[in-house]
Amino acid sequence: MSYMELYKEWLSNPYFDQQTKEELKAIEGNEKEIEDRFYTELEFGTAGLRGVIGAGVNRMNIYTVRRATQGLANYILKQGKQSQGVAIAFDSRRMSPEFADEAALCLGANGIKAYVFESLRPTPELSFAVRELKCIAGINITASHNPPEYNGYKVYWEDGAQITPPHDGGIMAEVKAITDFSAAKTMSKDDAVKAGLYEVIGAAIDDRYMAELKKQVKNPDAIKEMQKDIKIVYTPLHGTGNIPARRILKELGFENVYVVPEQELPDGEFPTVSYPNPEAAEAFELALKLAKEKDADLVLATDPDADRLGVYVKDTKSGEYITLTGNMSGCLLAEYEISQVKEKSGIPEDGALIKTIVTTNLADAIAKYYGIKLIEVLTGFKYIGQQILGFENNKKGTYLFGFEESYGCLIGTHARDKDAIVATMALCEAAAYYKKQGKTLWDAMIDMYERYGYYKDDVKSITLKGKEGLQKIQDILNNLRANTPEMIGEYKVLSARDYKADTIKDMATGEVTSTGLPSSNVLYYDLPDGAWVCVRPSGTEPKIKIYYGVKGTSLEDAAKKSAELGEKVLAMIGQ
Repeated sequence: MSYMELYKEWLSNPYFDQQTKEELKAIEGNEKEIEDRFYTELEFGTAGLRGVIGAGVNRMNIYTVRRATQGLANYILKQGKQSQGVAIAFDSRRMSPEFADEAALCLGANGIKAYVFESLRPTPELSFAVRELKCIAGINITASHNPPEYNGYKVYWEDGAQITPPHDGGIMAEVKAITDFSAAKTMSKDDAVKAGLYEVIGAAIDDRYMAELKKQVKNPDAIKEMQKDIKIVYTPLHGTGNIPARRILKELGFENVYVVPEQELPDGEFPTVSYPNPEAAEAFELALKLAKEKDADLVLATDPDADRLGVYVKDTKSGEYITLTGNMSGCLLAEYEISQVKEKSGIPEDGALIKTIVTTNLADAIAKYYGIKLIEVLTGFKYIGQQILGFENNKKGTYLFGFEESYGCLIGTHARDKDAIVATMALCEAAAYYKKQGKTLWDAMIDMYERYGYYKDDVKSITLKGKEGLQKIQDILNNLRANTPEMIGEYKVLSARDYKADTIKDMATGEVTSTGLPSSNVLYYDLPDGAWVCVRPSGTEPKIKIYYGVKGTSLEDAAKKSAELGEKVLAMIGQ
């Protein structure tokens, strides 16, 4: 069917409700908009769905959610695991509660029980709940840090991590096999509740999640000693982090926690920011204003689903607040957590630090210093979760810390996804620990640079929307595959990794070896002096991303090298 035929089908088919039809009638004659909504289906990818909310096959709506859930239900039924049930959480975005209920009622109609959180909860708590309730799967309705017009649908498997092979492929195939939207089952909420197929969960899971977080505290004495002195400014950016983040800090004893009032309450319109992303400076404007008023030691922001944490720390020498990238905050926490394990109990022989391929090489230096294994995985925290599951299944390997450059880490194994609530707790604890020594978190960061070298990492993101944009992204990657660069700026390319072809080519000898990782549309170039470049399409947004890192002799030297390499990588892809 052409996109126009599909459009007319949605207008005439009695399966689609009147509200959907009214929305579609309103775009009659707007061929570009009709094409965008119907030229392709909103793809159920390895993380589930993510897209703009609205009517059409290329949009997030009750019908695309229902179809995705029917595919998941079919897969669960084929696995014979329907008796375990599915946990469902949702965030503060438009339509999140409605999409959560649609998913629950589709599962119920397939005889699969849904455990639905009573109100919004952070992503890591959903991951925790899947394991705690011994569910076969989990669904989280969230579009993380995307702009307000987006929503999404993430699927988790019984280990608490987002789906990985073989389950991702199996579920995707089941979703794709549903060509008729009306084939997706549903039932009334009253009937689902009466049949014991819809159960509301909340406080009991919250309490157990909090108890697990507290087990990760390394220095309760430092908190007790400094709890009156440490000043913390926090913003949930209108999302799910407000209640759990404040609760854990309060229960640990921190007395001076100031929440940004304008951003405290959940609001899917995100009225104070255009983009609720803790990577963006704009997200911190109100928090930094409050931090200056309160003379705060650190400023924290969680994204709407509270799996990622943005950080500013005070430099007492200059009086300025300095932003920490995800690589910086991740390494700061890795250093703190691993050093404390070493001090308290000694590092286990099979201890491991896990990072993604686009994460800083500073992590490699930390792992080397502490004599632990450094494991690299593909981009996506689910691959870190997969490694933890491997440790458990093989009874070999001790997870010490895992993080990715996009502001996400996990301390402990209570969840299998990024956890900004435990990261908030740990950074505040680290701030207390270092303050007891007369140091700030920025001082601790400089100490790390002095020990390991001044690593600086950055990313360039180029947005290329629509059908044409998707093609341009593919053209860039195809061109680089066909023409491997010998030089990137002043740097000679030492080796070129193609994760799609599963090859690592030594540029000097021509020798080709395997990457050892699953197939992924990613290109990576190893450069001299600890520098590197990686090119990949975003998995969640219409963007191509170029990551790169350098190592300098000082902050200034690293910044200069990074700026120069940043210009060269854009030239490399013709931007």
